Amino acid sequence: MSQAAIEMIGVNKWFDTFHVLKNIDLKVGSGEKVVICGPSGSGKSTVVRCINKLEKHQEGIIRLGGVELTNDPKSVEAIRSEVGMVFQQFNLFPHLSVLENLTLGPIKARGLSRKDAEERARHYLERVRIPDQADKRPAQLSGGQQQRVAIARSLCMEPKVLLFDEPTSALDPEMISEVLDVMVSLAEDGMTMVVVTHEMGFARKVADKMVFMDAGEIVEQGPPEHFFTKPKSERCRTFLSQILQH
Repeated sequence: MSQAAIEMIGVNKWFDTFHVLKNIDLKVGSGEKVVICGPSGSGKSTVVRCINKLEKHQEGIIRLGGVELTNDPKSVEAIRSEVGMVFQQFNLFPHLSVLENLTLGPIKARGLSRKDAEERARHYLERVRIPDQADKRPAQLSGGQQQRVAIARSLCMEPKVLLFDEPTSALDPEMISEVLDVMVSLAEDGMTMVVVTHEMGFARKVADKMVFMDAGEIVEQGPPEHFFTKPKSERCRTFLSQILQH
């Protein structure tokens, strides 16, 4: 695989005295789909939040496209323009229409004209299968539609990497599949993705690599066929037996 899209080497993070990430080593190749799973509180979300500098790590190196992530504001800004993030809660501006939510970033951060930004926004609304919702406010949409707007907003920045932090966990069960279907199609298009999720059906379908975390550590990582059929650690076996029963 060519140069890694994301590289984490010996990354440690503390919240006060709580050691939340312990010596994290992770490499994500360009176009690779990595799914991170594990019990609640294992540090999964903190990993993706460190990748786009929503959280600061105290030790270790994080590189994106070979460039080291530093605390310099210009570095952080450059990283965020290349790395899209889709959150558990949709984080849409309630007072703006769907179209305005999507055009804000490209106009302000990418310098696009309003016409070009709107054209791009409509293209990505089509991509996430809700082109008819452009003029509505977020509150007029279902949870699944709002999450698809959030994905389209990230795509409007045309990022090199998309991070997903439990994107379906706030949704009603019947809305989960419509969001996962969009994510599967992005994966099939070759988007580099890091996805924190408990959706193991999705993981089996799209993941190139599974990462299992527990208590702030990467306990196991490898291809899905080994992960699901021959997990090495007892912790991973216990987790899978519990989650696959649901």
